[in-house]
Amino acid sequence: MKKPAKFKSYTRNPVSDEPIDGFRVWSELFDVVVIGSGFAGLAAAIEARGSGASVVVLEKMMAPGGNSVISDGGIAAAGTFLQEKAGYQDSPELMYEDMMKAGLGLNYPDLVREVAERSNEVFQWSIDFLGVEYMDRVDHFGGHSVHRCYTAANRTGATIINRQIEKAKEIGVEIRLGVFLSSFILDRNGRVIGVSVREGYVHRDPGRGTDESIKANRAVILATGGFGSDVPFRVSQDPRLTEEIDTTNKPFTTAEALKEALRIGAAPVHLSHIQLGAWASPDEKGFGVGPVFSDYIVFLYGIVVDPATGKRFINELSDRKILSDALLEIGHPCLGIADSKAVESQGWDLSRGLKKGVIKKFDRLEELAEAYGIPADELEATIAQHNDHVEEGIDREFGRQVLPDAAPIAQPPFYGMRLWPKVHFTMGGVQINIRAQVINLDQEPVKGLYAAGEVTGGVHGACRLGSCAITECLVFGRIAGKNAAGERAGA
Repeated sequence: MKKPAKFKSYTRNPVSDEPIDGFRVWSELFDVVVIGSGFAGLAAAIEARGSGASVVVLEKMMAPGGNSVISDGGIAAAGTFLQEKAGYQDSPELMYEDMMKAGLGLNYPDLVREVAERSNEVFQWSIDFLGVEYMDRVDHFGGHSVHRCYTAANRTGATIINRQIEKAKEIGVEIRLGVFLSSFILDRNGRVIGVSVREGYVHRDPGRGTDESIKANRAVILATGGFGSDVPFRVSQDPRLTEEIDTTNKPFTTAEALKEALRIGAAPVHLSHIQLGAWASPDEKGFGVGPVFSDYIVFLYGIVVDPATGKRFINELSDRKILSDALLEIGHPCLGIADSKAVESQGWDLSRGLKKGVIKKFDRLEELAEAYGIPADELEATIAQHNDHVEEGIDREFGRQVLPDAAPIAQPPFYGMRLWPKVHFTMGGVQINIRAQVINLDQEPVKGLYAAGEVTGGVHGACRLGSCAITECLVFGRIAGKNAAGERAGA
């Protein structure tokens, strides 16, 4: 794309209202500038370009996709063709109710409705327009009332990101790497008219690069994700989440862009609500490979026990907050257990987890108990009670839903994995409305600024349900892109 000619525009410092440099020399001009190249940012860019705007995506790292590429590629949607094929009854209203319940009612209802009601639309859009392939299965994760979760081919978010990048480039979206957002540029009326950036940015050497100013003739879209790896910022919101608590996020998942938005008056929402992934293992760093066993098998068909007692202590199909809080209250890693029937029936490949030693396999339950220091007699009694619940179809102890295809834990070999929460998702961020406009402290839109994805707050309340993040990113990314492209210059 040919660079536009440089020109001058008067601007003022948003804090002091003094001229920054008299007249600013803009490096370039685009209609829409998108900050971040994950699910939300790319969806916004594609929609804005499809609406006729010139678009550039600025990504601070040297590879596109952000934290999205290491997700498991799970997306939730209600009323899909895969649900119909499998015989599952669902509706946007039920999805809305599940999200509100998990969020403890702290969610912004209008935002939740947008996600639930558009969930099938964006799921189908990802297939028909982007060409994303999904596994021919529908899964049931904790906190959902029904099976409504779909997994991208190869069980990775990269499957979706790659299709988004291909589509973006095909329609003329420019994606630039190594470009760090330094600040927003406002005009004398407080409208966001561009961004100051550091080009040639290197994460491990942030002083490198050159400073440039890019004008957004219509709007800027903030889609920089969460702050799960920003230890000082997350500790300021939740003092428990020190560096001793690992994260599933990439190291660059930090709060700089969020803080810049707050500096120009964006209203903060739910910043202290930080989700921990209860399916993580302390025996590997980051997201790891263990969750394919714990999240997709153990929580549905196995049990979680305290190794000190050999007893269950939680409904394994609870939402992530309930599970993580229960683990933290126990105070040490606990154990997820399932048998070969559960593993084989779900069709997941555990070879990487077994090779790394994160998941272990045993011929007898006594061997499993000895390996993890569990009282064998107590574990045997716990499993016997669980098996009775499965046979009866009712979990009389903790109320877990007994799924129709559940079976007793009885068929060797038996599998075990240690569980301990890791910081996974930040529910809080800047406030937005249903048009994806950023809202300021006076509850008015920040002119020229939109946001989508994990950098926003309000959709998930106190707890996000599994697979709803990609849905949210695609829904509000598309909304932000369309509305940003429709802005009139200087309006």
